[in-house]
Amino acid sequence: MASGIKNDGKRDLCVIYSKDKACATAVFTANKVKGAPILINMDNIRNKNTQAIVVNSGNANSCTGEEGIKNSRKMLETAAQCLNLAPEEVLIQSTGALAVQLPMNKLIPGIEKACFNLSEYGGFDAAEAILTTDTRIKTLAIEFEIQGGKVVMAGIAKGSTMIHPNMATMFSAVATNANISKAMLEKTFRDSVAKSYNMISVDGDTSTNDMAVVLANGASGHKLIECENQHYKVFQDALDFVNIELAKKIAGDGEGATKLLEIQVNHAGSVEDAKKCAKSIASSTLVKCAMFGSYPAYPDIACAIGYSGVDFNPRDFDISIQGGDAGLRIVRNAVKEEFDEALAKEILSGDLVVLIIDLKSGKATSTAWGCDMGFDYVKANAYLSN
Repeated sequence: MASGIKNDGKRDLCVIYSKDKACATAVFTANKVKGAPILINMDNIRNKNTQAIVVNSGNANSCTGEEGIKNSRKMLETAAQCLNLAPEEVLIQSTGALAVQLPMNKLIPGIEKACFNLSEYGGFDAAEAILTTDTRIKTLAIEFEIQGGKVVMAGIAKGSTMIHPNMATMFSAVATNANISKAMLEKTFRDSVAKSYNMISVDGDTSTNDMAVVLANGASGHKLIECENQHYKVFQDALDFVNIELAKKIAGDGEGATKLLEIQVNHAGSVEDAKKCAKSIASSTLVKCAMFGSYPAYPDIACAIGYSGVDFNPRDFDISIQGGDAGLRIVRNAVKEEFDEALAKEILSGDLVVLIIDLKSGKATSTAWGCDMGFDYVKANAYLSN
């Protein structure tokens, strides 16, 4: 719904609610400067029961001091009262402009109205309400089975700028009716975040308000998952799929972006090395700018591999590019290959560009995602308000 936080009258507030008791876990920003909602959530997430999340966009309530903390507490207390919950059973999130106090005269009536107008068909409206500089909504829902029971998992996400590995200005919420213990949910979610949101980069800036959260209320009725068995693996695969797809939607919607970049690192000496190498390339401003110009920037890619800190032979690695049904190797054994430059330009002009790195150092692989960077990114951030 639109509470009036945004000047353009767009939706800026949503409430995610489970009628049944639910366990939840979350991962928060690695930035030492944390927004008021994050500081409160870091305490509330320890509670055994979490049934609601209140999210506003247009104002991040970050760098707002003690008043910001009080305002965040008022948000969750208002929602808790409306939903007959304890305040510690509610999480909150604010995203948008920093260092501005929340307009509580608009927000509190908005929360009350949202709580009294809950709908099981409000997923797309909620996905729109959390957006800031995003150009499109990011949502996904899947169905699968565990022990014969139908399990539904749905997620919404936002993020367009200040996106960098190890959590950035992004928010995602996944809800499921799976029956899983809090301990197992915590483990699988942290593993999933490491493969998804922590492997994307738009501009190298890490935000104060990052948060990825999952709620599971057990309403599917299957037997409780409380150990790493085959049913846990089914749940983990589903969660990974949802989070990775949402992460890719975020990476592809970077401000001013024209294409999604996927960086695949193969044959690294360790998984950690594969991740570091993929992240390094995804975060390289030179690589991003070259991709905007559809230029096969093999020197810049090689440079990003070199300063990534991974263990490899600098005289023996390959770089390939891929897009659609076409692919080209542009570097072989650390030396530029002769290749069709017109075809390379065509590949790099697509909506999805895949960079494939073969480190020839082991068996480990990893994938990271990013986007190109062009004129519109600078324009958008030079005049950013809401």
